[in-house]
Amino acid sequence: MTSVNPPRPYVSEMESAPEDWNGRTAIPIGADDAFNGYIAANVVFALDGVGIFDELDAQGSLRVSEFVQRRALDGQLIHALLTAAETFGYIATRDDLVTLTGAGKEVARMRGFFTWSVGGYGSVFSSIRPLAMGESSYGVDVTRDEGMVALGSGQSGTFLMSSIFEDALRDVDFETIADLGSGTADRLCRLVKQHDGSRGVAIDISLPATQIAQSRIHEHGLDTRVQAMRADVLDVVMRREEKSKLAGVDTVMSFFLLHDLLADPTQRASVLPRMREAFPAAKTFLLADTVIRPAHANQSTLPIFSAGYELAHALMGIPLHTRETYEQLFAEAGLRIRRVVPFGAAHTWLYTLDCD
Repeated sequence: MTSVNPPRPYVSEMESAPEDWNGRTAIPIGADDAFNGYIAANVVFALDGVGIFDELDAQGSLRVSEFVQRRALDGQLIHALLTAAETFGYIATRDDLVTLTGAGKEVARMRGFFTWSVGGYGSVFSSIRPLAMGESSYGVDVTRDEGMVALGSGQSGTFLMSSIFEDALRDVDFETIADLGSGTADRLCRLVKQHDGSRGVAIDISLPATQIAQSRIHEHGLDTRVQAMRADVLDVVMRREEKSKLAGVDTVMSFFLLHDLLADPTQRASVLPRMREAFPAAKTFLLADTVIRPAHANQSTLPIFSAGYELAHALMGIPLHTRETYEQLFAEAGLRIRRVVPFGAAHTWLYTLDCD
């Protein structure tokens, strides 16, 4: 009997990409913009790392001398950092007082992308030459900072995606939810706190991310309701590891991990069916990932994140996929699209999927 591909889900046809996914960075990017942008990205990462963004979020302004003394920082270097930040138009200073400009508020809200790129992938991007020349190999001589990648993802979730995610969950009933590739577990902790009686399982391969997650769970007072497990999600899915701990999970969510799970072309078609088997009680899956920029996307401007995301994964040897590929894989696994919405970062979609 000849197999017939399932029809394309009609829900997805109704949702088009937002206009702002075209971005504002004009192509070609001139030398001045490229150089200053590189320095500015490091400045943004540092402003966040030393706690300036958090302070300004909480207080609205920052008195530099008091901040330096309270945190035992190097006053001269903080002054140099703030001078650069003001040069880039991110802060305004008056005497000893610092406030964020409109542009500064925007980069503070987008800080997760800078944590992800400068902190998480800085060493990878700076190693393009030796990687290309065969002098180094990814995963051996060159690695990303897993903790920073997890932190950046968590920040983006908090500042850009949390309200979209919460809205998507309004019509999802759950008691026990698993987060695959959970990073710092901040998203899972917020979710469990908002739903009385619910429980959560955070699964991530990274030891630094799992250690951060354990601290976050304790800080949220959820030690008896949320468990952080260090495990390879692919092993959990394909080899049914930890199955006794996951048998009662009724909802599964995963953000920015699908492309990693689908990296091996020989088992790509079996990942989602095996995921359903690994969570036999699951009725709903919330899956989000960033797709390859479509061929018809605007070619004269770029959004934040897309080019870096695509380059980083090329350097790691991990293929990315189109929206159409994901939807075909969902259909073949018996996952029916209930809802699909744009999810914060450019060319990123959040799917609510029901099991047929």
